Amino acid sequence: MSVRASRVAGLLLAAGEGSRLGTPKALVEHEGERLVDRGVRLLEEGGCHPVVVVVGAATVQVRGAVVVRNPGWRSGMGSSLRVGLAALPEQAEAVVVALVDQPFVGPEAVRALVASGARLAVATYGGRRRNPVLLSRADFAEVARLAVGDVGARPFIKAHPELVTEVPCDGLGDPADIDTPADLGRLTGEGRSSAD
Repeated sequence: MSVRASRVAGLLLAAGEGSRLGTPKALVEHEGERLVDRGVRLLEEGGCHPVVVVVGAATVQVRGAVVVRNPGWRSGMGSSLRVGLAALPEQAEAVVVALVDQPFVGPEAVRALVASGARLAVATYGGRRRNPVLLSRADFAEVARLAVGDVGARPFIKAHPELVTEVPCDGLGDPADIDTPADLGRLTGEGRSSAD
């Protein structure tokens, strides 16, 4: 089964409180842009429409996106993925799922996933599976059923290796995530040594 690029939605998971960071990641600014806005732009520029954003710890309005609230955000990423999948329009044949705390993933990586035409596509960097991922509507129900606690699509991917298409995204951005103040310092340029 292949998906048509024109029918691929975007889903940005942005509900967490950023407990190790001390602030919700969605609200963190980099170069004058909140990470939530940066994530929406990533998906839009990658060819996804519409873009759904799942929020929780922070209530935010995001221009150009459908914002849905996950009342159970404290239970972890799984509940946000379930809420997001349920909010997608019926015409979406597939969705690219991205995380708000990976601000340096490039739109080219999203485009590569969409262009793969795969039923289940996973971005790889240096041979390691990371985000974003593309999921087909045929699998939404099982993905949602297996997304429990602080995991997203990983249990589904692990259960169905025969469906996975790995899409190399080396050179199409950096999948590093922002989890701690030190990570944030690297993002903003603070804490960089003069040798950097």
